[in-house]
Amino acid sequence: MKRSRWRFAPGLSLSVLVLGLAAYAVTDSNLEKVLAKMDESAAKFRTAQARFTWTTFNSVVNEVSGTQTGKIYFQRNGNETEMAAVIDPPDAQQVVFSHGKIQVYKSRMATMDVYDAGTHREEFETFLVIGFGSSGKDMLTSFDVSYSGEEKVDGTDTEKLELVPKSDKVKQYFTKVILWINPQNGISVQQEFLQPNGDYRLAKYSDIQLGPKIPAKAFQIKTSGTTKVVTH
Repeated sequence: MKRSRWRFAPGLSLSVLVLGLAAYAVTDSNLEKVLAKMDESAAKFRTAQARFTWTTFNSVVNEVSGTQTGKIYFQRNGNETEMAAVIDPPDAQQVVFSHGKIQVYKSRMATMDVYDAGTHREEFETFLVIGFGSSGKDMLTSFDVSYSGEEKVDGTDTEKLELVPKSDKVKQYFTKVILWINPQNGISVQQEFLQPNGDYRLAKYSDIQLGPKIPAKAFQIKTSGTTKVVTH
C-alpha cells in the first residue's frame, strides 16, 4: 500500500501542475484581451465625463471616513490627460490637473492650493487619471498587472485588474490599485486605491460619456479677489 501511494503521488502532482498552468494561461489570455481593449480605447480617446462618488474608508475602525460626489471631466492634450472635478456641496471644491500642476479651489474658505506635479508626476497621474484613456501598454511600464476575474459593478459586467506600483515613490501613497474595467470600452467604472496604513479610497463612476464636447470653463478656476493662493 505504501509503495502504491508513492507511485500515485507524482501523477497527482503532475495533474495539479497541468491544471494550474492551464488556468494561468487562461488568466494571462484574459489579461491580454483587457489590456488590448485599453490600448484600443486609448488610441481613440479624446474626452470623457462622468458622475463620481469617492468614498474613503478608515481601516482602524473599518468605517467610512468621508464621501464626496460630483462631476469629473477628462481630456487629452498632446501626450497628457488632463482632469477636472467639481465636488458637490457641502464640501464644494474644484480640482484641476493640467499643465503639470494641480489646483484645488475651496470657494467657501476662499483658498486655492497649487501643487507642482513636476517631481511627483507619477503619483498624481496614478491617482487622478488612471483608467480613463490609459493604455494597457503604458500601464505595464508603471505597474505589475494581474487579472482577477469577472465581476458585476452596479449591473455592469467588468474585468478586474490588480496593479502593484513598480515605483517606490508611488508605493509610499498606494500599495495597490484595483481597476474594474468595462470590456466594451476599456474604461474603468470603479477603482480602489489601497494605502500603506490599510486605509483605502473607492471611486465609483456612473453616466460615463466618451467623446463629449467639454466646456473650456471646466478646466478654468475663477477665484475672487480675496482668495488666498498657497503654492506647495
